[in-house]
Amino acid sequence: MKISIINGPNLNLLGSREPQIYGSENFTSYFKKLQKKFRDIELFYFQSNIEGELITQIQKDGTNRNGIILNAAAYTHTSVGIGDAIKAIQVPVIEVHISNTFAREKFRTTSFISPNAKGIITGFGLQVYDLAIQSFLL
Repeated sequence: MKISIINGPNLNLLGSREPQIYGSENFTSYFKKLQKKFRDIELFYFQSNIEGELITQIQKDGTNRNGIILNAAAYTHTSVGIGDAIKAIQVPVIEVHISNTFAREKFRTTSFISPNAKGIITGFGLQVYDLAIQSFLL
């Protein structure tokens, strides 16, 4: 099985950005833990702060992966293009958010991804990625 994890804007700052919300671990070290835990799964990782690069990666991975875990971060609430990219591919996408977006600012309760996602996992810290991988194994 091949699963891509795609992270959007500012998630390259995990570990240092608002640790009270996002925790103190950077994603590189967490990704290594995921690879170690899920040895039988080929995990791929991509992060960009640029909307168009995220869309291109979704389109690319939508043809050669078994699933995509997407944390589009702030683009979740603003990007019709990312929502359309998910709608255009056949590969299932799990939307994840480290924080509980429904317990934050009102604008964060709107998602252009959710209507096209297989499911949503939110509010469990970095563990949302682990849970998303497990969802593909069911």
